[in-house]
Amino acid sequence: MQELSNFLEGDVDDDFKRELRSHLNKCSHCQVVVDTTRKTIELYCDGEIFPLPEPVRTRLHQVIRQKWFEKCK
Repeated sequence: MQELSNFLEGDVDDDFKRELRSHLNKCSHCQVVVDTTRKTIELYCDGEIFPLPEPVRTRLHQVIRQKWFEKCK
């Protein structure tokens, strides 16, 4: 995760940047992760609050609780 953070901040060397971009061109799953993370950071830095629709909020809370529970086992 630290590598992703460094990549998004532009704090990686050119070889790593090329390697990651090459991977992202072939891997739609990782591309979604990068795009979603980038957008989340942009929205957070904007400081605007966007209310989540109740079904999304409920689902998000369920997933967070489940992940936390799995981690604490």
